[in-house]
Amino acid sequence: VHTQGWAHCHTPAIDASGVVKAVMDGLFEEFGSMNMPAPVRVSLACCLNMCGAVHCSDIAILGIHRKPPMIDAEWIDKLCELPLAIAACPTAAIKPAKSAGGLKSLEVNGERCMFCGNCY
Repeated sequence: VHTQGWAHCHTPAIDASGVVKAVMDGLFEEFGSMNMPAPVRVSLACCLNMCGAVHCSDIAILGIHRKPPMIDAEWIDKLCELPLAIAACPTAAIKPAKSAGGLKSLEVNGERCMFCGNCY
């Protein structure tokens, strides 16, 4: 099972295509010659949101976000709608802030962030 997260999802942590190609190159002979002791389901998902059905696979590869988002106060107001970014956070780790120049910005509480990627 392979999902194209970057094509339809707004929260992918990885681009799965290269990883899937490498895994399938390594497993091609095993699947082609039917040498496995039982049917095996291998899946890869770009994030933890379960569109790759990783919870019901024998071997699952997941992409994860590992760091809270970095905020560039100079550009954030020009690139995204701040209220939507605040509302997208399920743990309320993002709150409005003012930058040193008085520009509207955001502040991320790294301890509350669960690395879901909804704010990207």
